[in-house]
Amino acid sequence: MSLPTSFDIIVVGAGAAGLYSALCLPAELRVAIVSKASLPLSASDWAQGGIAAVVDPQDSVDLHIVDTLRAGARLCDRDAVEFLVTHAAACIESLVDLGVGFDRVGQKLALTLEAAHSRPRVLHAADTTGRALVSTLADRVLAQPNITVLTHAFALDLWLEAGACQGISLLYQGQITWVRATAVVLATGGGGQVYAQTTNPEVSTGDGVAMAHRAGGLLRDLEFVQFHPTALTKTGAPRFLISEAVRGEGAHLVDDTGYRFTFDYHPAGELAPRDVVSQAIFSHLLKHSPDPAKGCVWLDLSPIPAAKIRHRFPNIIQVCQHWGIDILTELIPVAPAAHYWMGGIQTDLMTRTSIPGVYAVGETTSTGVHGANRLASNSLLECVVFGAQLSKISIEPQFLVDNLAIDPNLTASLHLNWSEKITNNPADWLDRVQSIRQELPRLMWQAAGICREQNSLKLAIDRVNFLQSEFNDLPITQLITQLLPPQSLTLPAEISERDLCTWGETRNLLDIGRSILTGALMRTESRGGHYRTDFPAIDPNWQLHTLVLGDCWFKSDSLT
Repeated sequence: MSLPTSFDIIVVGAGAAGLYSALCLPAELRVAIVSKASLPLSASDWAQGGIAAVVDPQDSVDLHIVDTLRAGARLCDRDAVEFLVTHAAACIESLVDLGVGFDRVGQKLALTLEAAHSRPRVLHAADTTGRALVSTLADRVLAQPNITVLTHAFALDLWLEAGACQGISLLYQGQITWVRATAVVLATGGGGQVYAQTTNPEVSTGDGVAMAHRAGGLLRDLEFVQFHPTALTKTGAPRFLISEAVRGEGAHLVDDTGYRFTFDYHPAGELAPRDVVSQAIFSHLLKHSPDPAKGCVWLDLSPIPAAKIRHRFPNIIQVCQHWGIDILTELIPVAPAAHYWMGGIQTDLMTRTSIPGVYAVGETTSTGVHGANRLASNSLLECVVFGAQLSKISIEPQFLVDNLAIDPNLTASLHLNWSEKITNNPADWLDRVQSIRQELPRLMWQAAGICREQNSLKLAIDRVNFLQSEFNDLPITQLITQLLPPQSLTLPAEISERDLCTWGETRNLLDIGRSILTGALMRTESRGGHYRTDFPAIDPNWQLHTLVLGDCWFKSDSLT
C-alpha cells in the first residue's frame, strides 16, 4: 500500500497497549498503527499468566492496592496505583464485550492466584491470555475504517518542530521518510533483547524509550528490570516463560536434590515476589552449582492434578513436549531471565509525556504503577486502563499538521544519495553492527543482570560508550541521523530493510543499555528489581526516583 503523508495520530507498537489505545481513540481521527512485524507479534502476545482485576466479592480494591504497593517496594505512585485498580473492573468488562474469551467456572469468570497477590484475582484464557487478548484486539482494529495498520514498518525517530512532536521518521517499503501526525503514541513495549537471557520476543528492543530519550523526553527508574524466575532452560531452546500461574496452582521449585530451597530466602517460598525468587535461584546456584551461569533449578508440577495441568497449561505442555519434556511426569529445568522493564518514559494519568504531542502507554512507560517491582499480571491491566485514557485525548490547534513550519528550501521529493562507503560493500558496516548487537546483551547480562556491583557496572559503561562511539562513526549512522524533514532516503538494492532494522534496533539497544547501566550504578542500594551485591540492603534515603533528561541524570524528591 502507498503511504499517506499524514495522520491525526500515529501509534507506534502493536501489542496490547498499541492496539487497545488505537481502538479507544476517537473514531473521527485518522489513526496509523506502526508494527515492526506482522500483526500481532509482541510481548503481550506471549503473556501467559493473565490480567489482574478485582471482580470477586471476596476480594477488594484496597487489597489489590496494598499488594501492588508492597511489590513496588515503596516506589509506586499511590495515585497511579489507585487509578489502575479502581478502573480495572470496567476495563475487564470492556474486554469481555470486545470478545476476549476469558476462562469461566460456570457463568463466573475463573480466577487464579499468582505470586504476591493476597487473593485469587488473575483472569486467564488457559495459559495464552496475552494471545487471546491481542488476537481479539487485532481483529477489532482491522475492522475499523479509521485505522491504517502499517506492518513491517520501523519507527526510527520522533519529528520535532519548535519543541513539539509533529510525527515520526519511518522505514517502510524500502524508504525512510517523515510522516506527519498531530500526536504520536509510543507503545513499543519493553527492551528485554538488551539481555542475553530474556523471555521477550525479538521485537522488544526498547524502541520507544530510546526514541523519547533522543528527543529529550523525561525517563524514570531505568535500572529496575524484572527477571522472571522460571524461564525454560534447555540447550537449544528459547527462554520460554513458565508462567507464574504454575506456581500459583501449587508447583514447587526444587534443586537437584529435590529440596524446596526458596523457603530459605523468604517465608512465602515459591510465591514470594519475582525479584526475591529470582535472587533466591541465583544465590542457590552460586552456592551449589558447579557452573552457575549454565545451571538451573527445577519446577515440579506433581502437586497439581494432571487434569488441571491439561486444562490450565496446554501451551506449556505443547512447548515443553517439543523440547522433549513431559511436564506431567518430569521436572522442568528453569532459571531466571529478563522479563519486564519497570522503568521507562515518565507519563501522567492521561498518558502524556514531557514532550508536547507525545503520549505513551504500556511497558515503554513509567506510570508509577509498578515502582521498583511489578506485581504479577498488572502489566496487561496497565495497557488497557491507561490505553482507555486516550479516548479523552484533546488535540490542541498548535499541533495540527496543517500548521507545521517546513523549510521552504527543502522539498518532500528530495532524495539523498547513498555514499559509496555504504553501498559498495554493505557487509563491512553490517558485520560491525551485528557484532555489536551480539556483544551488548552478553555484557548487560554479566554487569546489569540479577546481581550488580560497582566495578562491573563501570567497566560495562566504558565498553558501551566505546561501542556507541564506534556505531556513531559508521557511515550509515552519519547518513541516516543527518536526515532532516522532509528529506527521504530510498534504499538501494544492496541494502535490505532487515539490514536497516538491525541497524536501528542496535542503535536503540545501545541507548537503553547505557541508561540501564548508568541508573544501576547511580542507585547505591538494593530495591525491587535492582540488586547490588555491594549495597545489598534497602536504603531509606533512596526512596526516590532516578530521572534522566538527555545526558543529565538526577534524583527526584524523596517519596517518604
